Amino acid sequence: MTDNNKKETARTLALGSLVALERDGRYSNLEIDSALRKADLNESDRGLYTRLVYGVTERRITLDHIISQYSSKPVSELDSDVLTALRLGVYQLLWMDRIPDHSAVDESVGLVSRQKRGFVNGVLRSFLRGNKEYKLPDKSDYPLYLSVKYSVPAPLARMFMECTDDVEALLEAMNREPHIGLRVNRLKISPEVAARMTGGRISKIAPDVVIVDSLDERAKDGLRDGLWFVQDEASRITSASVGATAGELIMDTCSCPGGKSFSMAIDMGNEGTVRSYDLHKNKLSLVRSGAEKLGITIITTEERDARKPDPNYFGKADRVLCDAPCSGLGVIAKKPDIRYKDMGDIERLPEIQYGVLCGAAEYVKNGGVLVYSTCTINKAENEAVVTRFLLEHPEFSLDENEFLPGGERTFMPHIDGCDGFFAARMKKNT
Repeated sequence: MTDNNKKETARTLALGSLVALERDGRYSNLEIDSALRKADLNESDRGLYTRLVYGVTERRITLDHIISQYSSKPVSELDSDVLTALRLGVYQLLWMDRIPDHSAVDESVGLVSRQKRGFVNGVLRSFLRGNKEYKLPDKSDYPLYLSVKYSVPAPLARMFMECTDDVEALLEAMNREPHIGLRVNRLKISPEVAARMTGGRISKIAPDVVIVDSLDERAKDGLRDGLWFVQDEASRITSASVGATAGELIMDTCSCPGGKSFSMAIDMGNEGTVRSYDLHKNKLSLVRSGAEKLGITIITTEERDARKPDPNYFGKADRVLCDAPCSGLGVIAKKPDIRYKDMGDIERLPEIQYGVLCGAAEYVKNGGVLVYSTCTINKAENEAVVTRFLLEHPEFSLDENEFLPGGERTFMPHIDGCDGFFAARMKKNT
């Protein structure tokens, strides 16, 4: 806030959060949760604040490109509060039609101190006089063009070009407002009843997932009562591809926050055993509390590095799910700051993933099933890891079923209408 006597608003809170996010490198969802817990905002302003933080984070590269065309100073030389106020202003002018132009400008100008307001006002008014137009880089440098138009770093744009023949459709899908999937708890309720209760629709590709546009009070009530939990269609299909059935021993080697463990336990009719491991002990409480809310009693949790499996269970599990740590590039629509991940960190992931997959394989009994999955569409983290594993573990082979024709599948946001996801199902040959 610029004036101490002013009540904090959605926009002043957004300014503070965006400045802090860029300064500290914190995840936007964590910053939003923390800020809203402390803020005194009504429901409408909470929604506006959330939209502004996610939206500006998502469009940051595009916003800075636009600002650079109308600012007399280079973007790199602007004070953080000035640059953030300009980003907020341009974002509202371009992507929030319900906010009048004059309000978007005036409110953004009011976010900075008096001596800086003339500059912010000048840039935003120039943008309006220019009919909100801006020039994109030439398509001759296609990665740069994609970077500015869709607000992804150019190296990431090049990676996505290798993932699909229609990269612009993919990037467009990643910048759309995502829907929310609710995995119905069949231990308590049917998908048809859940759809009526929420006003949602049953997914066309995952019949026990109900799709809603937002978590309104009806959806939140059901979450509290354990009637459903949040799970995207692709994630649900991945857990279904494991094929868990009643009475079996299932291992989930990287389980937190627990959605796939819950899904498999429901598929089992709450009969058998699901052992849910995770490297982070503090996150396992989410699995335990979630299971209790859903009425699931067959899940046990344990802290464990997936690369160091428990020898007491070697060769004993009927089915094993290895949902490996990954770049998360398939869920950019829901977590926009993922697009700014360091490419060096992404390039180091396949070696970690291979170690995690090898560890998971130790649990599989002869004739058992091993499913490897990620929430990314990066081929180096997906097909390449599976190919290497199969070459070095000839006792395993791809095993197709109704969910994974050919034994493996990449879900693409622009094709399947869900998160970007990858799953491969393998069988241990006797």
